[in-house]
Amino acid sequence: MTVRLALDHLTLWMTAAAREHSLDLIDHVMERTGASRRATQAALRRLVESQWLTREGSARRPVYGPGLLRQVARSYTLHGLQEDLPWQRDFAPHFALPPHVARMIQHGFTELVNNAVDHSGGTSVTVSLRQTASHAQLLVSDDGCGVFEQICSRFAIADAQHAMLELSKGRLTSQPAAHTGRGLFFSSQLADVFDIHANKHAFQRRAWDPAGWQPGRPLPREGSSIYMAIALDTTRTLDQVLGAWSLDGSGIEFDRTTVSLRLLAGPGQVLDSRAQARRVVARLPMFRQAEISFDGIEEIGHGFADELFRVFGRAHPEVLLVPTGMTPRIAALVQSALNSA
Repeated sequence: MTVRLALDHLTLWMTAAAREHSLDLIDHVMERTGASRRATQAALRRLVESQWLTREGSARRPVYGPGLLRQVARSYTLHGLQEDLPWQRDFAPHFALPPHVARMIQHGFTELVNNAVDHSGGTSVTVSLRQTASHAQLLVSDDGCGVFEQICSRFAIADAQHAMLELSKGRLTSQPAAHTGRGLFFSSQLADVFDIHANKHAFQRRAWDPAGWQPGRPLPREGSSIYMAIALDTTRTLDQVLGAWSLDGSGIEFDRTTVSLRLLAGPGQVLDSRAQARRVVARLPMFRQAEISFDGIEEIGHGFADELFRVFGRAHPEVLLVPTGMTPRIAALVQSALNSA
């Protein structure tokens, strides 16, 4: 029987194979796939042409190496998994990322895999890291209960959109004795593109979009899948991102946050009730400053503004609320509530 070599399958493991079997890659691929020498040589030639491999040496003794395009995909049993070991052993050696990008990818990798270990309730996690000419792309997928279901159950939240509202604030964790709720939040802030898929819902964040988190198109699968991409030419660094959420800029404390009201109001809905305002301010006393983003919000009611800026403001004067992105009418309502406070 003739074995056909699919390039999209080969690229999942060829990067590591090229580093570990640079002198005998043809024999290694033949042994691993059962393909003929002729088919293997043809497949490797196509991978060289498409920049997945480099080829040096002579025709009789070729020497292969990873190309401009690289990828490693591995699956792990969650029980007993230590998230730093897969990074050090199976991923980091096979990539050629700018140091500051590698540091951010490492942070996202270890935090997201640790979340799967500690919070998903699943049995396995699959991790894929791809390097293209322009980006590093990380995908972490587990087979657990799904992040939104977990948050709704643990914090008595009604639905996935409100769960995302809480998640977007940061410092949300179901295990406060062991975690601080920084991992997923800061991973999302490091990325140019960040997507969360779970429980038939999806939310996405784009670094260039001031609107912040928005609904996306969910993947039809169980568990949670989290995707992050970082441009290789980004000037962003881990220290800069940590510092941006610390009032003194040190990055040590996590004492400021942003609340995107788009996650509270669906299309065409008005933020009118005090109950909605109480969802906005839930857990804000954990922070010293909270930006309240009205971007995309066309109308609010008196009760919402009063509960948010007067009632909460009086009860928690230590928390500075900073409204942004307001229409003139919303600004007038907010100012009226602040004057009453």
